[in-house]
Order: sequence, then structure tokens, then C-alpha cells
Amino acid sequence: MTPQAQLVMILWLPITFYLFTRFSPRTAVIMSFIGGLLFLPQSAGFKLPLIPDYQGMVATCYGIILGVIIYDIKTLARFQFQWIDLPMLVWCICPMFSSLSNDLGAYDGFNATLTQTTEWGLPYLLGRLYLNNLAGLKELAMNIIKGGLLYVPLCWFEFRFSPQLHRIVYGYHPHQFGQSVRLGGYRPVVFMRHGLMVALWMMLVTLVIFWLWKAKAIQKIWRIPINWLVGIMLLTFILLRSSGAYIYFLYALIILFAAKWLRTNLPLLLLMAGICYYLFINISGQFNGDELVSWAANFNQDRASSLEFRFKNEELLIAKARQRMIFGWGGWGRNRVYTENWQGELEDTSVTDSLWIIIFGTQGIVGIASFTTMMLLPVLRFCIWGYPCRTWFNPKIAPAAALAVGLPLFVVDCLLNAMPLPVFPLICGGLSGLSFKPITVRRPQLSNLKATQRFLKGQSRRAKFPN
Repeated sequence: MTPQAQLVMILWLPITFYLFTRFSPRTAVIMSFIGGLLFLPQSAGFKLPLIPDYQGMVATCYGIILGVIIYDIKTLARFQFQWIDLPMLVWCICPMFSSLSNDLGAYDGFNATLTQTTEWGLPYLLGRLYLNNLAGLKELAMNIIKGGLLYVPLCWFEFRFSPQLHRIVYGYHPHQFGQSVRLGGYRPVVFMRHGLMVALWMMLVTLVIFWLWKAKAIQKIWRIPINWLVGIMLLTFILLRSSGAYIYFLYALIILFAAKWLRTNLPLLLLMAGICYYLFINISGQFNGDELVSWAANFNQDRASSLEFRFKNEELLIAKARQRMIFGWGGWGRNRVYTENWQGELEDTSVTDSLWIIIFGTQGIVGIASFTTMMLLPVLRFCIWGYPCRTWFNPKIAPAAALAVGLPLFVVDCLLNAMPLPVFPLICGGLSGLSFKPITVRRPQLSNLKATQRFLKGQSRRAKFPN
């Protein structure tokens, strides 16, 4: 950690407060959240007693919550717990039960619970408070697009000169540089933790701007025609060299055009059902990845080898996790697989690449079930009981629909990688709040229709019996 990184972390708190004095609370929340996600240094901050350290998105959430308490306490006081918030509550307190069931003590459980609540619960709460309507989700979508456009020239810089911006600005690389070399070029990292995280972020940006363009929800951003910006984002996204992000985006296009042309949300429902089925067969020990590895070998041998290595490690980790099925092994690496080396010392021989296997190993089936439910339930409620697919291209509803499609794609990424983006629990909170505000037909529309019918009837009568 360098002095300039520490200075930025110190200055971020007053910057957040300034945004609350300059803009509306909702705008200040969105701008400070997106700004912290995109530009704060990685692995920099300050240790704090009893509560999670002041660093990264935790620092951003601290600043926003303090801003809400100081400048908009009324909104916080109006929060009402709903049944749809229950999965998030279980997810936040699950580490306490994991620690207690493994005799790690209440203090360890309290710290783990507080950390998980800060990293996941606070973004969710901010979404519930400020993004619980169509206008709030549209403002979030617009700021996601603007944040992605700000990243475009930075990505192009790193396409050419390799991932160097974090080192130039903050004085160190956020991750192993070798993992940034991909498919004969460089995969940008910018100010995030890994190139995969940048690819997932830019996938979301490209999905949102493409959807809003098809729905004709916006015409210009910063006085630039939306057609040009869609082309720029697509080209930048293609150059990110992330095959997983490409697949996510292509499936999002299938969902989009199925909703537009066929008026069905079946591809989205199949995706969520597939996620649940994949988790079920893995946890129950029925999954066999040999066929998938063989299929991948037809396209890319390196990718097939990577999948084979991943599946073998997950088999070991699943077998270890099933020994403590309910609440997992807790923290401190107890979920990993250890074997004795030639010196008789225990050595970690497992690799945890995916977020789901980490959750299952540390928090058991309660943790993985609550995580999956909290991410998918708001989407399910949105597309079935709230806003059917025939409304997804209404300019007012399109931003919420695009964000709703992005959530299951993030869960799919969690089956393969461990790159959590805090913007997704923020979206999750917004959709959860929106689910209690379904579409309604307003009476004035019906009365206007009757008035129009009476007017036309009168015109017809005058035509038959002129004065």
C-alpha cells in the first residue's frame, strides 16, 4: 500500500459527503457507489477495531451510510422489512452459525457476520432504500452506462500498453500480472482486482446500453447519439478477451430477442432453473464434467484443460464440504483439502476458483441456498408477478428489465469464478423493493377512454342529423 493509495482512501469520505450536499440523496448514493467501485485502489485502506477494515467497497459503503445518516435519515427510518428480504438476512447471519457449529466461538462468528453484512447487506440495503422504483433503477442504469463509458479509454490504454494504470496511479499492481495476458494480447484490469471483474462489469454495461437502445429509452448520453455509443461499447467489449463474458452476453441477447419477438421469458426461466439444477447435482455428488471437458476440447484445448483442473478440485472440495453439510466448515481455510507431504507436514492441495464452492465449503447448504435465493428471487418475482416480458421494452421498464437479466448472469459467473461485484447486490436490493410496486391501470386512463368514446358518438350523431 502506497501513500497515494492511502490518501485517496482518506479523501473518499469527504468526497462522498460533498456528493450528498450537491445532489439528491439517491443520485449521491449511486454516484459514490459507482465511483468507488471503478476508481478506488485495491488492497488499500486502514484497519479498524471490531468492524471490517476501511478499504475498497467496504469504505465506500461506510461513507454512503454515514451520508445517509447525516443528510437523509428520514429515508433510513422509513425502511420496512419484507418477506423478500429474508434470504439476505439468512445470508448475512449464516457465518455466526458456521462458527458456532465448528466451535470457533461467538467472537469469530460475530466478525464473520459483520464482514458479510458489510460487503453484501449494505449494498442491498442501499438498493432497497433508494432504487425501489422504476425511476431509481433507470438512474442506476444510466450511471452504469456512464461508468462503463469512462472505462472505455482506460481499457483501450491497457489494450495497447498492458494493465499499468493501477501501478501508475497507485504504485502497485492489484493482481498477478501474468494473468492479464490472454489470447495473444492484454486483458485490462484498470482499477479493479482482476481482468475477469472488468469483463463482467463491461458485460453488464454493454447489456444495459444495448437493451436501452433497442427499447428506445434514451437517445443521447453526453450529447453523443446512442447509436455511436452502442458500437463503441460492443467493440471494447469484444476486445476484453473474456470468453465467459462473451457467452453471458450472447445468452442475454437470446433472452432479449425472445422477449421482443416471441413475447416469452422462457430463456430467462431456463437459465435460473439451470443454475439450481447445476448446484443440486454438484452438492449431491451426481455431476460428471467429463463430457463438458470433451466438448470444450473441440474448440480450445487450453480451456478444456482448465475446466478439467477446476472440476477435479471441486470434486475434492465438495467431498470435504459434505462432511459438514448444514453450516459448512467456517473460516480459516478449514474448508480446503490438506494432504501430508514427504516431510509429514499438512499441505493445501486444493484450489477454489468459484464462489459457489467457497460458500458451500464455509457456510454449507444454508449459505449456498440463501445466496442463490436472494439473487434469483427478485428476478423471478419481477418477470412473473410484476412485469411480464411484453412490457420489458417500454422505455420506463426497460432499464429494470436489463438489470434483472444481469443478475442471473452474475450467478452463473459465480459458478465459475470468485469475482463478486458489489453492484449486483445493489441491483438485487432495488429489484426486491420494486417487486412490491406492480403495474396498475390508472382510473384516469379509463375515464379518458370513455370520454373519447362519447365524443366520437356525438360527432357521428351530428353527421347524421346536421343543424
